Amino acid sequence: MKTWDAIVIGAGHNGLVNACYLQRAGLDVLVLEKNDWIGGAAVSRSLTPGFLYSNCSYVCSLFRPEIMRDLELPRHGLQVIPYEGGAVFTQDGDYLANYRDHDAHRREFARFSKRDAEAYDRYARDVIRQCRFIQPLLLRTAPDPTSFRPRDLGELMYLGKKFAGLTAEEMALTLRFWTMSIADFLDEYFETDVIKANFALSGIIGTALGPMSPGTAYVLLHHYMGEVDGSVGAWGFARGGMGAVTRALADSFRAAGGTIRTEAEVVRVLVRGGRAEGVVLASGEQVRGKLVVSNADVKRTFLKLVEEKELPPIFLRRVKDFKIRGSSGKVNIALDSMPEFPALPEGSPCLQADMHFTDSIERMERAYDDWKAGRWSADPFIDMVIPTTLDPTMAPPGKHFMSCFVQYAPPKVEGREWTDADRDGFSESVIAQIAAYSPGFRERIVHMEVRTPRELEAEVGLTEGNIFQGELTFDQLLFNRPVPGYAQYRSPIGGLYMCGSSTHPGGGVMGAPGRNAAAEILRDLKRGTRDMSDAHDVI
Repeated sequence: MKTWDAIVIGAGHNGLVNACYLQRAGLDVLVLEKNDWIGGAAVSRSLTPGFLYSNCSYVCSLFRPEIMRDLELPRHGLQVIPYEGGAVFTQDGDYLANYRDHDAHRREFARFSKRDAEAYDRYARDVIRQCRFIQPLLLRTAPDPTSFRPRDLGELMYLGKKFAGLTAEEMALTLRFWTMSIADFLDEYFETDVIKANFALSGIIGTALGPMSPGTAYVLLHHYMGEVDGSVGAWGFARGGMGAVTRALADSFRAAGGTIRTEAEVVRVLVRGGRAEGVVLASGEQVRGKLVVSNADVKRTFLKLVEEKELPPIFLRRVKDFKIRGSSGKVNIALDSMPEFPALPEGSPCLQADMHFTDSIERMERAYDDWKAGRWSADPFIDMVIPTTLDPTMAPPGKHFMSCFVQYAPPKVEGREWTDADRDGFSESVIAQIAAYSPGFRERIVHMEVRTPRELEAEVGLTEGNIFQGELTFDQLLFNRPVPGYAQYRSPIGGLYMCGSSTHPGGGVMGAPGRNAAAEILRDLKRGTRDMSDAHDVI
């Protein structure tokens, strides 16, 4: 039986990033994927003739440009098309336009409030300052503050120097920002409901919190870390859907000599003498590996794939306490023609980016109230994009694909499992809201794919349907992600590593957890903790 140098569990984007770096370092790497397709949540699939859906993730922004360069992803076909606009539709028939150009954005704000237009410069400056503080930490391993190892001490000094480089006022603002709600943060700059709602969306996407919940200001920052063609905060569509990201990663991995097996579900990690020695597949087959890397979330990894007896009780308890709460759903729609939105001028670039209909923070909070009661939101927040306005490869000529990311959808409906009837009710709440702003919308629908937390967990492996593999709250960041003492991609089991979004720096199609985990694995190999002398550090 062959023994692989490394086995990676899951062909999602972080798993593939990790596998690419390990393979390029000279290891013989096998990626195991339970589905008959690769990509995890970053996937494009054709579910009705002629249409290509970005089934889960739907826009490209957070993926690190350093990884794109290292792995030569453009050479393997990845092309990201930046989008220029966006809109928030208001209940009185108006809209707030979004533009990539700062001055155009500012002029649009002045249409609603000259005071808010003036405040926009200050807001943008303060958010960019926070981005510049955080961005260098994304591709660095979080230090262990309880360790006296030279590298941890050096990383703590690095953090200390960065913080010491701030003025006293900036220090206070940074600490407040990381812990305050997005509603309170925006109140310090703006007075207009629709402008605040426009920015608040980034504070709630993917998290089981409402805009008035403490900690949501940081979630906004997490979404602002995108970079397309060197423009910080930019967003765009991957040509061919989000599966283009993972296809390029898979091609880069295979070009380096790596191996991917689909329809190979891992059900258990083999452990002997406190070390991982391989995995067991659902078929009963054992696959041997000198080390194992899990791209699954921390709960799935240690509560389902590893036997409880192999783990320290304190670690097990902290894994169980780690917050993974599903809050999102997805509705993908094939349309036989471009929908009409009478509020927008004909040919508006706003149609080429994200649009939504929730025009106040209070509406967002009421949608969250439904989630807390165990119901999908009757008046949901919908982040809607039509990628085919810029990428015609995803639909037949004249037809369009619409992606709707929806908040809120609870992991259980009033304490019970989702049913098909619940799923239909959830999708109807989405269609009804769109139809209220787009006459004739229902008649344009050719096909729909509806994904509640039930489908996200069963098909993609996201526990409770949480797209970040764990809340991005302050208590679950840096050296606390996923649990204290194990924030450096290692686990209590020798040779078993984590590389998914449950680890630092968190979720989104970023790739940083996969890259950072590979760096730590290669450091361990370089130190000789495993007998692989042919491996060399490429990060």
